[in-house]
Order: sequence, then structure tokens, then C-alpha cells
Amino acid sequence: MIPFWKTKKLHELTETEWEALCDGCAKCCVHKLEDEATGEIHYTCVACRMLDVNTCRCTDYPNRHKTVPDCAVLSADHPEHFQWMPETCAYRLLQEGKPLPDWHPLITGTPLSRRSLGEGGSARKKLIPEFLAGEALEKYIVYEA
Repeated sequence: MIPFWKTKKLHELTETEWEALCDGCAKCCVHKLEDEATGEIHYTCVACRMLDVNTCRCTDYPNRHKTVPDCAVLSADHPEHFQWMPETCAYRLLQEGKPLPDWHPLITGTPLSRRSLGEGGSARKKLIPEFLAGEALEKYIVYEA
């Protein structure tokens, strides 16, 4: 049987299939800054206040948009949000017509396979909570997307 991500477009996925694409990196839940002059997106090591920095999971996923109004809504209806995701993000890759990487949990069958990638993997244990960072996010820039 051919996997769903190879046969369906993003807008055709069920909610379960959509959620299965997430590899749990949590990089979507870090604060990002855009250079208005160049359009470059810079990632910080500051986690959204809703992110549990130990598990890399949202503490109130169903209500995250109520609590954090500027939380990016990833959906096939808003492909402009994919530019804010890392280049390894399954949603972004599929939107760009690219395959999932070999380490992706849907390929390996192991939910935590991303964590085995070390530095390039999960943001787990690399983030600081939002309340500790304060307002000066620029000093927490760690890399560009």
C-alpha cells in the first residue's frame, strides 16, 4: 500500500493524517524574527509559553490559538505559513513537492526518531521558556531557517 503522504495533497488529508506528519521537533513553537529588509527568518532558542520544553509538546494544543493569538495556524489553506517552518518540516516539504526525510517517524515507524539526530533534530533541551527571555528576543537568535 502506498503511504498517504505520497498519494494525497495536503488539503486532502484527514485530521489524523495531518497530525501524523508532525515529527515533534518543536521548531514551529519557537519565537522567530523576520528581517524586514531581507525577509530572512531567524530562529531563537525561546519557546512559546505554551510549549513544554522537556517534551516538545504544546501544553494545551486544542486551545493554543485562544491563548496565543499569533500562534501560526498550519493548514493547506495557508501555505504562506510554511515559510516560517524549518526546511525539514514535513508540511513544508510536501507543499514544495519534496519527499519526507529517511529519519521521519512515518518512515522509521518510531515516534521519537527525530531526537536521534542530535543537533539538527529536536529542539528538546535546547530551549528556554518565554518567561525567562523577556522582550529582547534578538539576543536569542540561534540560526536562520
